[in-house]
Amino acid sequence: MMASFSKYKNKSGEYWMFKAYTGIDPKTGKRKKTTRRGFKTKKEAQEAAQDLEKQIRNGIMLNQKITYEEVYEEWWVTHVKTIKLSTQSRKNSLFNKHILPRFGKLKLKDISRSYCQEAIDDMFEDLQNHSSTNDVKIQANLVFKYALKQDYIERNPMEHVVVPKKEEDFLAREDERNYWKKDEVVHFLNLVKENHYHYHHYIMFYLLIYTGMRKGELFSLEWDDVDLVNKTIRINKTLFFKDGKEYIQTTKKASSTRTISISDHDVKLLKKWKLRQKELFLEKGIRKEIQYVLCRDDLRPLRLITPNEVLNSYIDRYNLHKINVHGLRHTHASLLFEAGANIKEVQARLGHKDVQTTMNVYTHVTEYTSQKTADTFQKFMESE
Repeated sequence: MMASFSKYKNKSGEYWMFKAYTGIDPKTGKRKKTTRRGFKTKKEAQEAAQDLEKQIRNGIMLNQKITYEEVYEEWWVTHVKTIKLSTQSRKNSLFNKHILPRFGKLKLKDISRSYCQEAIDDMFEDLQNHSSTNDVKIQANLVFKYALKQDYIERNPMEHVVVPKKEEDFLAREDERNYWKKDEVVHFLNLVKENHYHYHHYIMFYLLIYTGMRKGELFSLEWDDVDLVNKTIRINKTLFFKDGKEYIQTTKKASSTRTISISDHDVKLLKKWKLRQKELFLEKGIRKEIQYVLCRDDLRPLRLITPNEVLNSYIDRYNLHKINVHGLRHTHASLLFEAGANIKEVQARLGHKDVQTTMNVYTHVTEYTSQKTADTFQKFMESE
């Protein structure tokens, strides 16, 4: 770093200053220059210039004025190119609703660890959910990590912040069971099947329960993905809505792209539905080729909110055990375990990246499975 020193006068007396080039601005390609004033002697100015050079050489020159929002915008330009449209929408929502209102206008140098903890505590009061608050913390922390890499800050104030939990988060309660047992599945599907006017709802729930697909995967499923001869379904995309318009994307993760087997009964049901679907559209005067296994009257994919609305209506009307749509995926995993499938088989069918995810999410097995394990052990011990 080259520095130039000069003496100047003001009302308070004579002082020394220096000017120095601190590097190249990556945006403009021009050299960045700084000026430091107020030194009583040339020696003091020289020592300050040496300190500045050392800071630059060590990569810890602090930007005193840059705000969190400015760093966020700089980070987002690159980060947005690495994530899907659906993820962009979710992250934008988190930053605009929770993070930028609390951090945006603050200078990075003024954000302390205690402030971060207070902000996370405040978010928890709003969200009342450990998992949701932790997700917000993770996103906010990405900006701090970027700032650290860019040498805007010397340490990450979010690093050791703790996300609170409610007392009930530590308790395992039966009424929080987010899956159905076998008899509950049979009862529910019979109820839906009886509604002949909305037979497509039966197909929708049958496939969610019997394949373990995510609803976005099911609603983007095309007839070309269904091999009724070899009895397989190819899952390689998912549906996402933004501003009322649907977008078809690749699956959630690479591991989510998979081909699953279906039974003879599944094949028979899908053949019947394919014919019935075609007849229904012909009655409406629509003779176009039907692309999706499930679709609206205009041949567009179903709305993602549809299964939520229909499921809740049946739960309320018939006083069923309350679960959400993702609970149908839990149900599929639980019944797979009950039928004797091993962890690796369940992992592959559900499209989990690793076995640990399968273990973490689907540790709940049915009472029948637990009893079956005990009976198996007892029979083994009693055998000669």
